[in-house]
Amino acid sequence: MTYKDLQIIFEDNHLLVVVKPIDIPVQADASGDPDMLSMLKEYLVEKYNKSGDAYLGLVHRLDRPTGGVMVFAKTSKAAERLCEAIKNGEVDKKYLAVLDGVPRYKADKLRCYLKKFSDTNTVKIVPALTEGAKYAELDYKVLCEKQGYSLVIVKLITGRGHQIRVQMAGMGTPIVGDRRYGNGGRAGVPMCLWATELRFNHPVSGKTMVFRVYPPEAAPWNAFNVDSYLRISVPEDN
Repeated sequence: MTYKDLQIIFEDNHLLVVVKPIDIPVQADASGDPDMLSMLKEYLVEKYNKSGDAYLGLVHRLDRPTGGVMVFAKTSKAAERLCEAIKNGEVDKKYLAVLDGVPRYKADKLRCYLKKFSDTNTVKIVPALTEGAKYAELDYKVLCEKQGYSLVIVKLITGRGHQIRVQMAGMGTPIVGDRRYGNGGRAGVPMCLWATELRFNHPVSGKTMVFRVYPPEAAPWNAFNVDSYLRISVPEDN
């Protein structure tokens, strides 16, 4: 894969908004596989005929098995302001997920403490006073149920590593295809967690920016009428 295979949905002097494919790392790792940050830097170097490396700020992350919308900063000022906005809870992130099973409650707020175990690269729900534990919170709503699966929309309040995956599994309804926290995954089915919407104020102009992308048109996503849940109005620019 190269940057030419990536879908760029918005670009100006300060921002680059793209769709991250499933199973592509956000930045270089031990696998040596093509990663988003390196490919997009190559795109900027070639497009603007830059000599040497191009600046691109990584302001948030998605797990490798997760696809969907991401924003990168093309300037250090934009990166600093976006990071501050994320820290202050001023960037709304919504995800779609297909769960193996149906949650007990159709809508709920999940709160817990999570701890990362680096030796296994896993995250677990732990008691609040556990050393290294971090508070995690999200809201979810069940949109549809079919054949023992459920389509949910998730709004992240905090942004902990593996958070949605661990909290969904903690309810007994892991994300379909999640081989780390699920039921071994379904053969040939990628993890069904998709970053579907980003909403934030432009770091320079202050305009409200809303970006919404659809999950893959493949099973099990295509069992649900996703379009009917995402076809909502987007506010006009300020």
